[in-house]
Amino acid sequence: MKATGKFFSKYWFLITMLIGIVAGCVTGAVWPGATALEPLGTVFINLMFCVVVPMVFCSISSAIANMGSVKRAGKVLGTTVITFMCTAAVAALLMYIVVRLIPITTGSYEIVEGEVDAGLGIADMIINFFTKPDFVELWSRRAILPLIVAAILFGFGVQMAGGPETMTAKLLADLTNCIMKVVKLITFYAPIGFFGFFAYLVATYGPELIGDYSRTLIIYYVMCFAYMLISSPIYARFGGGKGAAKTMFKHLFAPAAVAFGTCSSVATIPTNMEAAEDTGISRDVADIVMPMGATMHMDGSAMSAIIKVAFLFGIFGLDFGTGRAILAIIVAVFSSVAMSGIPGGGGTGELVLCTIFFPDQLAIAYPIAIALGNLVDPPATMVNAAGDYVVSFIVSRFVDGKDWLQKKLHRV
Repeated sequence: MKATGKFFSKYWFLITMLIGIVAGCVTGAVWPGATALEPLGTVFINLMFCVVVPMVFCSISSAIANMGSVKRAGKVLGTTVITFMCTAAVAALLMYIVVRLIPITTGSYEIVEGEVDAGLGIADMIINFFTKPDFVELWSRRAILPLIVAAILFGFGVQMAGGPETMTAKLLADLTNCIMKVVKLITFYAPIGFFGFFAYLVATYGPELIGDYSRTLIIYYVMCFAYMLISSPIYARFGGGKGAAKTMFKHLFAPAAVAFGTCSSVATIPTNMEAAEDTGISRDVADIVMPMGATMHMDGSAMSAIIKVAFLFGIFGLDFGTGRAILAIIVAVFSSVAMSGIPGGGGTGELVLCTIFFPDQLAIAYPIAIALGNLVDPPATMVNAAGDYVVSFIVSRFVDGKDWLQKKLHRV
Protein backbone atom coordinates (compact mmCIF):
# COMPACT_ATOMS: atom_id res chain seq x y z
CA MET A 1 0.00 0.00 0.00
CA LYS A 2 2.84 2.37 0.87
CA ALA A 3 4.55 1.64 -2.47
CA THR A 4 1.30 2.34 -4.30
CA GLY A 5 0.84 5.59 -2.40
CA LYS A 6 4.38 6.74 -3.22
CA PHE A 7 3.90 5.87 -6.88
CA PHE A 8 0.65 7.82 -7.11
CA SER A 9 2.12 10.81 -5.24
CA LYS A 10 4.92 11.01 -7.83
CA TYR A 11 2.80 10.40 -10.91
CA TRP A 12 -0.62 11.72 -9.96
CA PHE A 13 -0.52 14.54 -12.49
CA LEU A 14 0.70 12.31 -15.31
CA ILE A 15 -1.92 9.66 -14.45
CA THR A 16 -4.84 12.08 -14.24
CA MET A 17 -3.72 13.85 -17.40
CA LEU A 18 -3.53 10.51 -19.25
CA ILE A 19 -7.01 9.65 -18.00
CA GLY A 20 -8.28 13.01 -19.23
CA ILE A 21 -6.63 12.61 -22.64
CA VAL A 22 -7.79 9.01 -23.13
CA ALA A 23 -11.32 9.82 -21.97
CA GLY A 24 -11.39 12.83 -24.29
CA CYS A 25 -10.16 10.80 -27.26
CA VAL A 26 -12.74 8.05 -26.64
CA THR A 27 -15.52 10.58 -26.20
CA GLY A 28 -14.56 12.41 -29.38
CA ALA A 29 -14.34 9.16 -31.34
CA VAL A 30 -17.80 7.84 -30.34
CA TRP A 31 -19.71 11.13 -30.05
CA PRO A 32 -19.58 13.61 -32.94
CA GLY A 33 -21.22 16.20 -30.69
CA ALA A 34 -18.08 16.28 -28.52
CA THR A 35 -17.10 19.46 -30.36
CA ALA A 36 -19.38 21.15 -27.81
CA LEU A 37 -16.78 20.34 -25.13
CA GLU A 38 -14.25 22.73 -26.65
CA PRO A 39 -14.91 25.45 -24.00
CA LEU A 40 -13.52 23.10 -21.31
CA GLY A 41 -10.19 23.11 -23.12
CA THR A 42 -10.34 26.77 -24.03
CA VAL A 43 -10.64 27.75 -20.36
CA PHE A 44 -7.41 25.90 -19.56
CA ILE A 45 -5.62 27.35 -22.59
CA ASN A 46 -6.65 30.90 -21.74
CA LEU A 47 -5.60 30.50 -18.11
CA MET A 48 -2.16 29.30 -19.20
CA PHE A 49 -1.78 32.06 -21.79
CA CYS A 50 -2.61 34.71 -19.19
CA VAL A 51 -0.16 33.47 -16.56
CA VAL A 52 2.75 32.57 -18.86
CA VAL A 53 3.73 36.15 -19.79
CA PRO A 54 4.29 37.47 -16.23
CA MET A 55 5.79 34.09 -15.29
CA VAL A 56 8.44 34.34 -18.03
CA PHE A 57 9.41 37.91 -17.23
CA CYS A 58 9.53 37.55 -13.45
CA SER A 59 11.24 34.15 -13.34
CA ILE A 60 14.03 35.04 -15.78
CA SER A 61 14.74 38.50 -14.43
CA SER A 62 14.59 37.17 -10.85
CA ALA A 63 17.05 34.36 -11.60
CA ILE A 64 19.59 36.84 -12.99
CA ALA A 65 18.97 39.58 -10.43
CA ASN A 66 19.46 37.18 -7.52
CA MET A 67 22.73 35.66 -8.70
CA GLY A 68 25.55 35.86 -6.17
CA SER A 69 27.89 37.06 -8.93
CA VAL A 70 27.66 37.74 -12.65
CA LYS A 71 31.14 36.34 -13.25
CA ARG A 72 30.90 32.76 -14.49
CA ALA A 73 34.37 32.45 -15.91
CA GLY A 74 36.56 29.41 -15.47
CA LYS A 75 37.72 26.46 -17.49
CA VAL A 76 35.39 23.93 -15.93
CA LEU A 77 32.32 26.13 -16.23
CA GLY A 78 33.02 27.13 -19.84
CA THR A 79 33.72 23.56 -20.93
CA THR A 80 30.60 22.34 -19.19
CA VAL A 81 28.26 24.82 -20.91
CA ILE A 82 29.81 24.26 -24.35
CA THR A 83 29.51 20.50 -23.91
CA PHE A 84 25.87 20.81 -22.89
CA MET A 85 25.10 22.81 -26.03
CA CYS A 86 26.98 20.44 -28.32
CA THR A 87 25.32 17.28 -27.01
CA ALA A 88 21.88 18.94 -27.13
CA ALA A 89 22.49 19.92 -30.77
CA VAL A 90 23.54 16.36 -31.62
CA ALA A 91 20.44 14.96 -29.91
CA ALA A 92 18.14 17.39 -31.72
CA LEU A 93 19.77 16.63 -35.09
CA LEU A 94 19.44 12.88 -34.58
CA MET A 95 15.78 13.25 -33.69
CA TYR A 96 15.21 15.34 -36.82
CA ILE A 97 16.77 12.61 -38.95
CA VAL A 98 14.50 10.03 -37.32
CA VAL A 99 11.30 12.03 -37.88
CA ARG A 100 12.30 12.57 -41.52
CA LEU A 101 12.85 8.85 -42.02
CA ILE A 102 9.77 7.81 -40.02
CA PRO A 103 6.74 10.09 -40.57
CA ILE A 104 5.23 11.20 -37.28
CA THR A 105 1.70 11.74 -38.58
CA THR A 106 -0.21 9.67 -41.11
CA GLY A 107 -3.65 11.24 -40.77
CA SER A 108 -5.13 13.98 -42.93
CA TYR A 109 -6.31 17.08 -41.08
CA GLU A 110 -8.21 20.14 -42.25
CA ILE A 111 -7.24 22.95 -39.93
CA VAL A 112 -9.73 25.77 -40.31
CA GLU A 113 -8.74 28.10 -37.49
CA GLY A 114 -6.27 30.53 -39.02
CA GLU A 115 -3.54 29.87 -41.55
CA VAL A 116 0.08 28.91 -41.04
CA ASP A 117 2.15 30.94 -43.47
CA ALA A 118 5.61 30.33 -44.84
CA GLY A 119 7.22 32.72 -42.37
CA LEU A 120 9.02 36.03 -42.48
CA GLY A 121 12.24 36.91 -44.24
CA ILE A 122 15.52 36.47 -42.40
CA ALA A 123 15.95 40.16 -41.51
CA ASP A 124 12.36 40.59 -40.31
CA MET A 125 12.60 37.29 -38.45
CA ILE A 126 15.69 38.42 -36.52
CA ILE A 127 14.06 41.76 -35.66
CA ASN A 128 10.82 40.15 -34.47
CA PHE A 129 12.64 37.39 -32.59
CA PHE A 130 14.44 39.77 -30.27
CA THR A 131 12.69 43.15 -30.25
CA LYS A 132 9.36 44.93 -30.42
CA PRO A 133 8.85 48.57 -31.43
CA ASP A 134 6.65 49.38 -28.44
CA PHE A 135 6.91 48.40 -24.78
CA VAL A 136 3.29 47.29 -24.51
CA GLU A 137 3.81 44.79 -27.33
CA LEU A 138 6.19 42.83 -25.10
CA TRP A 139 3.32 41.80 -22.84
CA SER A 140 1.86 39.27 -25.23
CA ARG A 141 2.21 35.53 -25.67
CA ARG A 142 3.10 36.29 -29.30
CA ALA A 143 6.26 38.10 -28.21
CA ILE A 144 7.87 35.55 -25.90
CA LEU A 145 11.41 35.79 -27.28
CA PRO A 146 11.50 39.61 -27.16
CA LEU A 147 10.05 39.36 -23.64
CA ILE A 148 12.86 36.97 -22.66
CA VAL A 149 15.45 39.41 -24.01
CA ALA A 150 13.83 42.24 -22.04
CA ALA A 151 13.76 40.10 -18.90
CA ILE A 152 17.46 39.25 -19.26
CA LEU A 153 18.39 42.91 -19.72
CA PHE A 154 16.25 43.94 -16.75
CA GLY A 155 17.73 41.18 -14.60
CA PHE A 156 21.27 42.32 -15.36
CA GLY A 157 20.22 45.91 -14.68
CA VAL A 158 19.05 44.91 -11.20
CA GLN A 159 22.25 42.89 -10.73
CA MET A 160 24.35 45.96 -11.54
CA ALA A 161 22.30 48.05 -9.12
CA GLY A 162 23.04 45.76 -6.20
CA GLY A 163 21.70 42.34 -7.12
CA PRO A 164 20.14 40.26 -4.35
CA GLU A 165 20.40 43.15 -1.88
CA THR A 166 18.00 45.34 -3.83
CA MET A 167 14.30 45.48 -3.03
CA THR A 168 13.57 44.88 -6.72
CA ALA A 169 15.40 41.53 -6.71
CA LYS A 170 13.49 40.44 -3.61
CA LEU A 171 10.21 41.56 -5.16
CA LEU A 172 10.94 39.62 -8.37
CA ALA A 173 11.74 36.48 -6.36
CA ASP A 174 8.54 36.84 -4.38
CA LEU A 175 6.46 37.48 -7.50
CA THR A 176 7.98 34.43 -9.18
CA ASN A 177 7.13 32.24 -6.22
CA CYS A 178 3.54 33.53 -6.14
CA ILE A 179 3.06 33.08 -9.88
CA MET A 180 4.35 29.50 -9.73
CA LYS A 181 1.74 28.79 -7.06
CA VAL A 182 -0.90 30.13 -9.45
CA VAL A 183 0.44 27.82 -12.16
CA LYS A 184 0.13 24.91 -9.72
CA LEU A 185 -3.51 25.84 -9.07
CA ILE A 186 -4.20 25.90 -12.81
CA THR A 187 -2.66 22.44 -13.24
CA PHE A 188 -5.37 20.98 -10.99
CA TYR A 189 -7.81 21.87 -13.76
CA ALA A 190 -5.53 20.49 -16.50
CA PRO A 191 -7.06 16.97 -16.72
CA ILE A 192 -10.52 18.47 -17.32
CA GLY A 193 -9.07 20.92 -19.83
CA PHE A 194 -7.26 18.15 -21.72
CA PHE A 195 -10.44 16.05 -21.69
CA GLY A 196 -12.41 18.81 -23.39
CA PHE A 197 -9.59 19.74 -25.76
CA PHE A 198 -8.93 16.21 -27.02
CA ALA A 199 -12.61 15.37 -27.24
CA TYR A 200 -12.97 18.40 -29.51
CA LEU A 201 -9.86 17.53 -31.55
CA VAL A 202 -10.82 13.91 -32.19
CA ALA A 203 -14.45 14.78 -32.95
CA THR A 204 -13.28 17.46 -35.38
CA TYR A 205 -10.23 15.93 -37.05
CA GLY A 206 -10.95 12.22 -36.73
CA PRO A 207 -9.82 9.20 -34.70
CA GLU A 208 -6.58 9.01 -36.70
CA LEU A 209 -5.23 11.65 -34.33
CA ILE A 210 -5.17 8.98 -31.59
CA GLY A 211 -3.01 6.74 -33.75
CA ASP A 212 -0.63 9.57 -34.55
CA TYR A 213 -0.23 10.42 -30.86
CA SER A 214 0.57 6.80 -30.01
CA ARG A 215 2.98 6.56 -32.93
CA THR A 216 4.80 9.71 -31.80
CA LEU A 217 5.15 8.48 -28.22
CA ILE A 218 6.49 5.08 -29.33
CA ILE A 219 9.06 6.71 -31.61
CA TYR A 220 10.19 9.05 -28.86
CA TYR A 221 10.47 6.39 -26.13
CA VAL A 222 12.44 4.06 -28.41
CA MET A 223 14.68 6.92 -29.56
CA CYS A 224 15.47 7.95 -25.97
CA PHE A 225 16.65 4.51 -24.94
CA ALA A 226 18.58 4.08 -28.19
CA TYR A 227 20.23 7.49 -27.83
CA MET A 228 21.29 6.81 -24.23
CA LEU A 229 22.71 3.37 -25.00
CA ILE A 230 24.51 4.45 -28.19
CA SER A 231 25.70 8.00 -27.47
CA SER A 232 26.79 7.37 -23.86
CA PRO A 233 29.66 4.98 -24.69
CA ILE A 234 30.77 7.26 -27.54
CA TYR A 235 30.88 10.32 -25.27
CA ALA A 236 32.54 8.32 -22.51
CA ARG A 237 35.18 6.96 -24.89
CA PHE A 238 35.90 10.46 -26.17
CA GLY A 239 36.16 11.84 -22.66
CA GLY A 240 37.91 9.01 -20.87
CA GLY A 241 39.77 7.06 -23.52
CA LYS A 242 40.24 3.30 -23.55
CA GLY A 243 38.09 1.43 -21.06
CA ALA A 244 35.89 4.45 -20.33
CA ALA A 245 32.73 2.99 -21.89
CA LYS A 246 32.98 -0.15 -19.77
CA THR A 247 33.54 1.90 -16.63
CA MET A 248 30.68 4.22 -17.52
CA PHE A 249 28.18 1.37 -18.03
CA LYS A 250 28.96 0.06 -14.54
CA HIS A 251 27.49 3.23 -13.05
CA LEU A 252 25.06 4.58 -15.69
CA PHE A 253 21.94 2.62 -14.91
CA ALA A 254 21.54 3.78 -11.30
CA PRO A 255 21.08 7.47 -12.23
CA ALA A 256 19.05 6.45 -15.29
CA ALA A 257 16.62 4.46 -13.13
CA VAL A 258 16.31 7.23 -10.53
CA ALA A 259 15.67 9.83 -13.24
CA PHE A 260 13.05 7.69 -15.01
CA GLY A 261 11.32 6.86 -11.73
CA THR A 262 11.24 10.36 -10.28
CA CYS A 263 11.02 12.47 -13.47
CA SER A 264 13.41 14.86 -11.74
CA SER A 265 16.96 15.75 -12.75
CA VAL A 266 17.45 17.48 -9.40
CA ALA A 267 16.46 14.33 -7.50
CA THR A 268 19.10 12.42 -9.48
CA ILE A 269 22.00 14.69 -8.38
CA PRO A 270 22.98 12.57 -5.33
CA THR A 271 23.05 9.37 -7.41
CA ASN A 272 25.07 11.10 -10.13
CA MET A 273 27.53 12.46 -7.56
CA GLU A 274 28.00 8.98 -6.11
CA ALA A 275 28.53 7.50 -9.58
CA ALA A 276 31.08 10.21 -10.40
CA GLU A 277 32.97 9.59 -7.16
CA ASP A 278 33.06 5.82 -7.75
CA THR A 279 34.34 6.45 -11.29
CA GLY A 280 37.18 8.68 -10.11
CA ILE A 281 35.95 11.97 -11.54
CA SER A 282 37.49 14.96 -9.75
CA ARG A 283 35.28 16.39 -7.03
CA ASP A 284 35.48 19.94 -8.37
CA VAL A 285 34.32 18.72 -11.80
CA ALA A 286 31.43 16.76 -10.31
CA ASP A 287 30.43 19.68 -8.06
CA ILE A 288 29.94 21.87 -11.12
CA VAL A 289 28.73 19.43 -13.79
CA MET A 290 26.05 17.63 -11.75
CA PRO A 291 24.15 20.64 -10.31
CA MET A 292 24.45 22.60 -13.57
CA GLY A 293 23.48 19.55 -15.57
CA ALA A 294 20.29 19.16 -13.54
CA THR A 295 19.09 22.47 -14.93
CA MET A 296 21.02 22.93 -18.19
CA HIS A 297 21.93 19.56 -19.72
CA MET A 298 18.75 18.60 -21.56
CA ASP A 299 19.42 16.31 -24.52
CA GLY A 300 16.08 14.58 -23.96
CA SER A 301 14.30 17.94 -23.92
CA ALA A 302 16.03 18.95 -27.16
CA MET A 303 14.79 15.75 -28.79
CA SER A 304 11.27 16.32 -27.47
CA ALA A 305 11.28 19.85 -28.90
CA ILE A 306 12.03 18.47 -32.37
CA ILE A 307 9.40 15.75 -32.19
CA LYS A 308 6.78 18.28 -31.01
CA VAL A 309 7.52 20.56 -33.96
CA ALA A 310 7.49 17.60 -36.36
CA PHE A 311 4.15 16.43 -34.98
CA LEU A 312 2.62 19.89 -35.32
CA PHE A 313 4.00 20.32 -38.82
CA GLY A 314 2.27 17.05 -39.71
CA ILE A 315 -0.98 18.21 -38.12
CA PHE A 316 -0.88 21.47 -40.08
CA GLY A 317 0.14 19.76 -43.32
CA LEU A 318 3.53 21.50 -43.63
CA ASP A 319 6.86 20.11 -44.74
CA PHE A 320 9.51 20.06 -42.02
CA GLY A 321 12.22 21.03 -44.51
CA THR A 322 15.89 21.86 -44.04
CA GLY A 323 15.48 25.61 -43.42
CA ARG A 324 12.83 25.09 -40.78
CA ALA A 325 14.81 22.20 -39.33
CA ILE A 326 17.89 24.38 -38.76
CA LEU A 327 15.78 26.98 -36.99
CA ALA A 328 14.02 24.28 -34.96
CA ILE A 329 17.33 22.77 -33.83
CA ILE A 330 18.63 26.20 -32.77
CA VAL A 331 15.43 26.88 -30.81
CA ALA A 332 15.50 23.36 -29.34
CA VAL A 333 19.04 23.86 -28.03
CA PHE A 334 18.20 27.34 -26.74
CA SER A 335 15.01 26.25 -25.01
CA SER A 336 16.55 23.12 -23.49
CA VAL A 337 19.91 24.53 -22.35
CA ALA A 338 19.25 28.21 -21.70
CA MET A 339 15.70 28.06 -20.36
CA SER A 340 15.41 24.71 -18.61
CA GLY A 341 16.68 26.03 -15.28
CA ILE A 342 14.00 28.72 -15.18
CA PRO A 343 10.85 27.95 -13.16
CA GLY A 344 8.24 26.98 -15.72
CA GLY A 345 10.97 26.83 -18.38
CA GLY A 346 9.56 23.71 -19.99
CA GLY A 347 6.21 25.32 -20.76
CA THR A 348 7.99 28.47 -21.85
CA GLY A 349 10.13 26.51 -24.30
CA GLU A 350 7.02 24.96 -25.79
CA LEU A 351 5.43 28.38 -26.15
CA VAL A 352 8.56 29.70 -27.88
CA LEU A 353 8.39 26.84 -30.39
CA CYS A 354 4.71 27.49 -31.05
CA THR A 355 5.01 31.27 -31.40
CA ILE A 356 7.87 30.90 -33.88
CA PHE A 357 6.38 28.20 -36.10
CA PHE A 358 2.62 28.46 -35.49
CA PRO A 359 1.80 32.03 -34.39
CA ASP A 360 -1.73 31.89 -35.79
CA GLN A 361 -2.45 28.44 -34.41
CA LEU A 362 -1.44 28.88 -30.76
CA ALA A 363 -4.83 27.79 -29.43
CA ILE A 364 -4.29 24.36 -31.03
CA ALA A 365 -0.50 24.03 -31.15
CA TYR A 366 0.33 25.03 -27.56
CA PRO A 367 -1.87 22.52 -25.66
CA ILE A 368 -0.75 19.73 -28.01
CA ALA A 369 2.89 20.62 -27.27
CA ILE A 370 2.21 20.71 -23.51
CA ALA A 371 0.47 17.31 -23.61
CA LEU A 372 3.33 15.73 -25.55
CA GLY A 373 5.85 17.32 -23.22
CA ASN A 374 4.25 15.76 -20.15
CA LEU A 375 3.76 12.34 -21.74
CA VAL A 376 7.43 12.06 -22.75
CA ASP A 377 8.77 13.41 -19.45
CA PRO A 378 10.03 10.09 -17.95
CA PRO A 379 12.38 9.08 -20.82
CA ALA A 380 13.35 12.72 -21.45
CA THR A 381 14.44 13.11 -17.82
CA MET A 382 16.31 9.82 -18.02
CA VAL A 383 18.33 11.04 -21.00
CA ASN A 384 18.87 14.44 -19.38
CA ALA A 385 19.98 13.27 -15.95
CA ALA A 386 21.92 10.13 -16.88
CA GLY A 387 23.69 12.25 -19.47
CA ASP A 388 25.02 14.53 -16.70
CA TYR A 389 27.19 11.68 -15.47
CA VAL A 390 28.41 10.91 -19.00
CA VAL A 391 29.23 14.57 -19.73
CA SER A 392 31.51 14.63 -16.70
CA PHE A 393 33.84 12.32 -18.67
CA ILE A 394 34.17 14.92 -21.44
CA VAL A 395 34.70 17.81 -19.02
CA SER A 396 37.35 15.79 -17.18
CA ARG A 397 39.24 15.26 -20.43
CA PHE A 398 39.66 19.01 -20.97
CA VAL A 399 40.28 19.82 -17.32
CA ASP A 400 42.41 16.88 -16.10
CA GLY A 401 43.91 15.65 -19.37
CA LYS A 402 43.16 12.85 -21.83
CA ASP A 403 44.50 10.13 -19.53
CA TRP A 404 42.65 11.17 -16.37
CA LEU A 405 40.73 7.88 -16.18
CA GLN A 406 43.77 5.71 -16.83
CA LYS A 407 45.57 7.45 -13.95
CA LYS A 408 42.62 6.80 -11.66
CA LEU A 409 42.38 3.15 -12.70
CA HIS A 410 46.14 2.69 -12.33
CA ARG A 411 46.01 4.00 -8.77
CA VAL A 412 43.27 1.50 -7.95
